[in-house]
Amino acid sequence: MIKPELLSPAGDMEKLKYAIHYGADAVYLAGKSFGMRTASANFTGEELRTAIEYAHKKNVRVYVTVNTLPRNEDLLLLPEYLELLSELSADAIILSDLGVLSLAKKYAPTISIHVSTQASVVNHLSASMWHSMGADRIVLARELSLEEIKEIRAKTPKELSLEAFVHGAMCMSYSGRCLLSQYMASRDPNRGNCAQACRWKYHLVEELRPGEYLPIIEDDKGTFIFNSKDLCMINHIPELIDAGIESLKIEGRVKTFYYVAAVTNAYRRAIDIIEGKNGQWTLPEELRSEVLKVSHREYCTGFYFRNEDIKQVYEDATSIREWDVVAVVNDCDQDGFAICTQKNRFCKGAVLELLEPFHSPKEVFVSELYDESGNLIDSAPHPQMNVKLKLPHRVLPMAILRQKRD
Repeated sequence: MIKPELLSPAGDMEKLKYAIHYGADAVYLAGKSFGMRTASANFTGEELRTAIEYAHKKNVRVYVTVNTLPRNEDLLLLPEYLELLSELSADAIILSDLGVLSLAKKYAPTISIHVSTQASVVNHLSASMWHSMGADRIVLARELSLEEIKEIRAKTPKELSLEAFVHGAMCMSYSGRCLLSQYMASRDPNRGNCAQACRWKYHLVEELRPGEYLPIIEDDKGTFIFNSKDLCMINHIPELIDAGIESLKIEGRVKTFYYVAAVTNAYRRAIDIIEGKNGQWTLPEELRSEVLKVSHREYCTGFYFRNEDIKQVYEDATSIREWDVVAVVNDCDQDGFAICTQKNRFCKGAVLELLEPFHSPKEVFVSELYDESGNLIDSAPHPQMNVKLKLPHRVLPMAILRQKRD
């Protein structure tokens, strides 16, 4: 099997560092304009320079999203921005608009072109046409089955790379081409400003079509008829590779640094386990458990297997969250005494889990807890306070301590 690229989200510099530290081969991010996620912090010009330099020193590729559907006035600002990306040596530009493609070929001719999932590529002719116009990679529409992807792979040029989403939030609309947010909240989802109106609760009444029903919950909450499950394909990586997907993409530029770290770590370890197994592979249960320890909705396998698994979540839009990050490690000595920054309150006597890159989580019992002055304390109640505690062994900075909720 060809080992696939693991592509992780980087909504800001902190998330970029955690993605890289926990095993991403590449990250995708956006500047302050032209990206499909304005809710994330994103990067100024100088921050882009810093981010790309940092990633390249770690041998990690950086793909920059320029995948909004721009209006006429937006086009005036694009040449300068594309020239900046060229100067900074971004590894690829992710785009979905033919006009943007023409500008990218002119103002950033040395940068690879990746066609965004926003372009809704669902067949081999479309993929081949994009390739003939200069695209190096297609980010496939999420509505495709594995069988359809296999046909696309078989009927497109071998040098054209295929990328697909394997984990994260799904959209109720076709690969994100949605007008619901704009209609309900005057926020254009096709320019990166989605209000996630699909997650809101609705009451649906249809009097003229007897016998055609959508599930309606009989309580005062209404029903969440547009609210999709989250995608999770960690148990099916060999099938993804067999279908010809060369880059496995994790959704989540607006998620937390912990989400990025934990999910990246789980997929990194799963991919590494697969290498050399020739398809004879079973996912360790602990890795399946790892993706349950981040905030998520009920998981499904999307459209990959064309089964009943793609149904919506009708009861509510609340995410499942059973674990909290309580601290991150800043420094640690040879004996395992670590200086940590507190993220959520925890106490002496707590049972925590230690998350490190490329390793199984380890249980940590907090037998003693100190403040930054070395005084014994019973709890760490203040956000961002520095604390000291004993870990099972020496760990590197950016290790994460988490605690299961009661």
